[in-house]
Amino acid sequence: MKIHTAYLGLGANLDAPVQQIKEALRLLQAQPEVHSLVSSQLYASKPLGPQDQPDYVNAVCRLEVSLEPLALLALCQNIEMQLGRVRKRHWGERTMDVDILLYDAISLHSETLTIPHAQMHLRDFVLVPLAEIAPAIDIPGLGTIDTLLKNLQQSFLLPLAVE
Repeated sequence: MKIHTAYLGLGANLDAPVQQIKEALRLLQAQPEVHSLVSSQLYASKPLGPQDQPDYVNAVCRLEVSLEPLALLALCQNIEMQLGRVRKRHWGERTMDVDILLYDAISLHSETLTIPHAQMHLRDFVLVPLAEIAPAIDIPGLGTIDTLLKNLQQSFLLPLAVE
């Protein structure tokens, strides 16, 4: 059984988002194919899309998994559904969003999955928590996390003090 390293981005802005993120992390950790999980702290961020929605809570986690990329995607989508994810509008409000950001050092482009995540290098709510748990990571085709952080135009993230 081969073990892979994957990084996931988690975000929520409905139905107690801090609790939603904590529950998503708990559900991930409970999977027999997840051998370890390390999570960043939680961050508050402004919505990326329509501004008539609540602020988001975001985190990034690193998993050691014995799942291939599409099986990991299915797990992420299953957790979203368990937590009540409904897709109402593009970049709209949600109870849970779980995105695969990175998987080993691969680049993958298919109809259902793109790794590295196509927009991760533009998003402070991905880069800042990713740098927290993987400060020396090199993102395939994009460069080091330090370089990507320096290229961010601005950041409005606020660390959340939660227990």
